[in-house]
Amino acid sequence: MPVINRCEAVSCAYNRDRMCHATAITVGDLSHAHCDTFLTAPAQGGDQATVGRVGACKMADCRHNVQLECQAPGIDIGYTQDEADCLTYAPA
Repeated sequence: MPVINRCEAVSCAYNRDRMCHATAITVGDLSHAHCDTFLTAPAQGGDQATVGRVGACKMADCRHNVQLECQAPGIDIGYTQDEADCLTYAPA
């Protein structure tokens, strides 16, 4: 599973110091490469010792996607407009 190199979605419950601490995230909804795991909550989520990874990617048209699995060595999450998106997404 590709590692999340950095995450600029600092309001996410899994984000600490611009790093994702969810065990695995899901990217996309067939039409938009957003972080589907993004969550705002008063409690912190994830495990501080865990570096987030991509568990599934629904962006079949991405050049890094093979059978709905991300094959990029790592990804970056950041904001596009008001949504936390996979900035590594690249249309095939």
